[in-house]
Amino acid sequence: MIIPEINWKLSFNGISVLYHTARILASGGELQKVMADILEVLEIHAGMNRGMISILSTDNSRLVADVARGISERDRRKGTYKLGEGVTGKVVETGRSILIPKLNDEPAFLDKTGARANLMVHNVAFLCVPIKAENRVVGTLSVDRVTDGNADQSMLEDEMRFLEAIADLIVRVVLERRKSQARISALEEENLHLRKTLEDMGRPEKVIGNSSAMREVFRQIAQVAPSPTTVLILGETGTGKEVIARAIHDKSQYKGGSFIAVNCAALPETLLESELFGHEKGSFTGATARRIGRFESAAGGTLFLDEIGEMSLTAQSRLLRAIQEKEIQRVGGTEPIRIDVRLVCATNRNLEEDVSAGRFREDLYYRINVFTIPLPPLRNRGADIFLLADHFSKAYAKRYNKSVNRISTPAIDMLASYHWPGNVRELENVVERAVIVARGDSIDGHDLPPTLQMKSHDQADRRPDTFQRMVEAYEKELIIDALKDTRGNQTKAATLLGTTKRIIQYKITKYGIEYARFRHT
Repeated sequence: MIIPEINWKLSFNGISVLYHTARILASGGELQKVMADILEVLEIHAGMNRGMISILSTDNSRLVADVARGISERDRRKGTYKLGEGVTGKVVETGRSILIPKLNDEPAFLDKTGARANLMVHNVAFLCVPIKAENRVVGTLSVDRVTDGNADQSMLEDEMRFLEAIADLIVRVVLERRKSQARISALEEENLHLRKTLEDMGRPEKVIGNSSAMREVFRQIAQVAPSPTTVLILGETGTGKEVIARAIHDKSQYKGGSFIAVNCAALPETLLESELFGHEKGSFTGATARRIGRFESAAGGTLFLDEIGEMSLTAQSRLLRAIQEKEIQRVGGTEPIRIDVRLVCATNRNLEEDVSAGRFREDLYYRINVFTIPLPPLRNRGADIFLLADHFSKAYAKRYNKSVNRISTPAIDMLASYHWPGNVRELENVVERAVIVARGDSIDGHDLPPTLQMKSHDQADRRPDTFQRMVEAYEKELIIDALKDTRGNQTKAATLLGTTKRIIQYKITKYGIEYARFRHT
């Protein structure tokens, strides 16, 4: 490359800049650091401030600020331009350098990063040059130059030509960085597709919900169902632990066998072992015949032990042996029986605390805690409350031959502001009752039980959200989830939600969502 003849003394020590730039490029360091170091050299040795290297996306649709000097990370993320947009966009579109002697004289200068909001731009010149590879623009290099307000035009033109020479030097680095970003983007797309695929694979037919917490549960079901791994489902009473256990069974290699559910809390200690392992005739008073236990009944299928934390220590010992040895022995029997059973356990207790208190065997805890699925309480599931209420109202309206086809806004407000200690089970019961007592075609506030019409003390001084606010809260949640899935990429988030980028940008501004923070999550 031939560097143009420049009057170095008018502006800066160009030879020093070239020397340091060449050393940085020869170091073979990490691409991001190499570009940042070059901008530092331009500032220290050339007096060029707020240097920025922007890279054109692989689809040539937008220019993104990749490395910036003297600009905060948050402001840098704002530096995204379409082709032809602003000065930087015009440089990419035309492939020609642009020199602005005074920023305040140029209406096309957008300053999207906001880095010059508090500067006296009448004495700041702006230089932006294209970074080209085989006459194809792949990015831009731009800098600020502080002048006395009457900058020598020829001196600035010399500096611009020198900046073009620097751009020629760093083109290889920019190309590598562009390829790296393309690989990252492809991996993000693949990850997003995989997450969506897992979500669809794990979504049970009988489970209503689209909140981020429930979509994570669906992904976990898809991950664990194909394996014989023991699963522990954690959740409050009424969150649907048995429904999730059935979904795991239905999507597993054991789906051809039986799904047997046992509520460990509903059986007294004297009967629990017989219920699980069976008994021989005459093994205890009342054992008038041999009885097959739940483990044997579930052979080739799934055994669901609900409320396993309520099991006695004696029963825990026998259960541990069954899991370890994959065999059981009936009460009163002497012959071991081999079993092939998928075990799914559930509890609403904190088993770690129970282990510490000696109420639950530590070795059993580690045996069943192989893959854990925590179920969110209904109060943390956002607009799933509306989806569930609507589903239950239609189902019970059909069952009881009622004309109910909607839920009024006051009733929605009451459902949304309630804390739901009984979770989905309580909601279903509330809606069933409301459908029964409803006199018209809608569920109104007075159709709901008194417990929902009375606020708790901590809610008494708070105004309940209106229907519009709840819709907005759900909309905000959907946008945030999409931004998380796309690492803050607004265009991809818009595609994911089936809308336009302009609408997403409007909503992001409206709800004050800091989309950039999701780029590193």
